[in-house]
Amino acid sequence: MSVGAGFLIFFGGMVAGTINAMAGGGSLLTVPLLSLAGVEGLAANGTNRIAVLIQTSSSARGYVNRKVEGWSETVRVLPATLVGGLVGAVVISQLDDDAFERVFGILMIPMLVLALWKPSARTADDPWPFWVSNLVFFGVGLYAGAIQAGVGLVLLLVLARAGYDLVTANLMKSYVIIAVSLVACTIFVVQGQVEWGPALVLSAGSAIGGYIGANIAVEGGERVIKPVLTVAVVALAGRMIGLY
Repeated sequence: MSVGAGFLIFFGGMVAGTINAMAGGGSLLTVPLLSLAGVEGLAANGTNRIAVLIQTSSSARGYVNRKVEGWSETVRVLPATLVGGLVGAVVISQLDDDAFERVFGILMIPMLVLALWKPSARTADDPWPFWVSNLVFFGVGLYAGAIQAGVGLVLLLVLARAGYDLVTANLMKSYVIIAVSLVACTIFVVQGQVEWGPALVLSAGSAIGGYIGANIAVEGGERVIKPVLTVAVVALAGRMIGLY
């Protein structure tokens, strides 16, 4: 990895970390950057997951430092999400990734409309039934384990529909991604699919961006998060559908 590539990955990581902390989809930037630095295929995916773990931990710290709470709510959905993540990681090699991504990309647009236009359709007094919540978050975990790219957006949209404001949902999203990433990163490290030089550079930039993004999100609230969320979802959906 050259010095120039290192700087590109570092600053790209900062931008992606900021986006991820406020919405999600930063991997659309970081994975191509890793490819430019010579990290290809499964190694790029594994290397990026290390940075996602570090960045999300930094984002969570930023939200907690701003007195945002969400751990007790996260515990309720974490088991189903982790089970889904494990299943997704096991079966993905037997599925058609391209077809799955296109279908999900199409579904993300109506999910965005529901999240942004009716964010208060549910409240703490009108929660999803237990079985519905577990089924939904199992599906989210399945997606996280199988594909990962854009899982932050998926979580944010689902949590908004579950009745959480976007600031709290961002912290809950961070907790869930940390847990799933710990499982995924362990697998990638054991399989030798992590290049530690690019991973550490990308992680450093992503951690800084994640902390900055969390503070911007708390300060600006949903007024700032919604435009970023909209752009990120549309960009990810277009990529999954195959428009570019």
